[in-house]
Formats: sequence, C-alpha cells, structure tokens
Amino acid sequence: MLKTRVITALVLMALLLPSIFLLPQAAWALLVAAFIGVAAWEWGALLKWSDNARRLLGVATAVLCGGISLLDPLALGTVGQFAPATGWPLVFYVLSAVFWCLLMPFWLRAQWALGGVSGLLVGAVVLLPTWLAMVQLRTLGPWGLLGIFAVVWMADIAAYFSGRAFGKRKMAPTISPGKTWAGAYGAVVGVVVYGLVVRFGAGLQTPSLALWIVALLFVTVISIIGDLYESLLKRKAGIKDSSNVLPGHGGVLDRIDSLTSTLPVVALLLALYQAS
Repeated sequence: MLKTRVITALVLMALLLPSIFLLPQAAWALLVAAFIGVAAWEWGALLKWSDNARRLLGVATAVLCGGISLLDPLALGTVGQFAPATGWPLVFYVLSAVFWCLLMPFWLRAQWALGGVSGLLVGAVVLLPTWLAMVQLRTLGPWGLLGIFAVVWMADIAAYFSGRAFGKRKMAPTISPGKTWAGAYGAVVGVVVYGLVVRFGAGLQTPSLALWIVALLFVTVISIIGDLYESLLKRKAGIKDSSNVLPGHGGVLDRIDSLTSTLPVVALLLALYQAS
C-alpha cells in the first residue's frame, strides 16, 4: 500500500508541477475544470446516484466550468496579478464562506445527510468555488498557488504526526475516529510555523504580524472542517473512499477535501485585503 501511495503521489506531482508552471492561464482553467468534473462524478457517489447519473454530473460540471472559462476569460485573470474577485466570482466566494464558516458547524453537529436537489446544490457550493479559486489564485504565480496548497499540506502532515504521537482524546469519534485534538493542535502549530517562515523568510507583505497569525489560525480551522465534512459524507454514504481513481489515495475528493473549504476562503480574504 505504501509503495502504491508513493508511486501515485510522484505521478501526480509530475503532472501537477509542469501544469502549474508552464500552462497558459486559459489552459490551466480548462485542466482544473476536468479535474473538478472528476470530483463531481465522485460527489454523485456520495448522493448514491446511479453510474450513468454520476457520469452525467461529472461531464456537466466540467463543461460548465470550461464554458465559464471561455465566456468570461477576464475574470480568470492572467498570471502575475490576482484576478478581480467582483461580480459573480465574489458571489461564489461569499456563498462558500457562508457555507463553511456559518452553516458547517451546525451540519457537523447534526450530522445531516445529503440527498435530492439539496445535495446537488451543496455540491455546486463546494466544487464550483473550489474550481474558481484554484484558477484565480494561480494568478499570484505558480509559487503563490503552491504556497497556499502547502498550508493545507502542512496542516495534514503536522496533524498526522502529532496525532500519532500524542493523540488520545478523539475530536469527532462518530465522524472520523482517527482524528484527535492533539492532531488539530499540531496542525495549528505546523501552519503557524510555516506561515512565519514564509513571512519572514520570503519577505511576504502582510497587514500586520497579529493579523497574519489570526488568518493562519482561521485557515487551519477551515481546512480541518473541510476534512471532517467529507469524512461525514462518506460515512453517511457507506463508502471508505470517494473513488479509486488514485491508487493508494482513494479519489479526487479525498485529496482535495480540505482544499474545498480553504481555497475559496483564502481567495475571499485576499479580495477583501485588496479592496481595503
């Protein structure tokens, strides 16, 4: 299993890194649209849809995102300057932030299940802003997007090792028995340390050190919530992984669960910072 995970991870990085650094912005938007289309196909499994319905959902989502890329290319921006989060992109980000920050605590507490039209709408709120943010945040430059990805990666890595070393008290045993409070605290420490290294080592301009740390704490909490939410949906659907398209890693949703909550919120925070 470990060998399979490592091989899959290396293949993914071999595909991801050249795409981030070399593709034109329009091509990147279409590539991410296809990627989100696979995630939408997996979302259909969480809704317990038939195979044909899932395929239709995946294709329709990819076509929708691709169509948006072609109809409003200016909103997707060019590499070097963050695309303006106004109009419909801002609506996407605000809806996502309301969902993750205000609704999700109640959802996790009540452990509601997905279903019907509401499940389809929730999927749109989860996946479409993620696609948009992954595209727009790349306008910060390849290293900027990778740096944001690294926040989530650092949270996951720190949570894993601190949870294994010190984890005793379960954080959400009925949702994800493997997650502990020690893991969550480790994620916070790991992200804050990473953020401070980036700020001082790379000379990153931020409003103030205090606000930077608050933003890092907030993003870490949001990433944990995204991880917990997908765990809840899989438990409700009675499946272990969202799919098996990534050998050793499960599905696309399993790899981007924290990114679905983090990326749109980061894009919204950046837009608000630019507007201030």
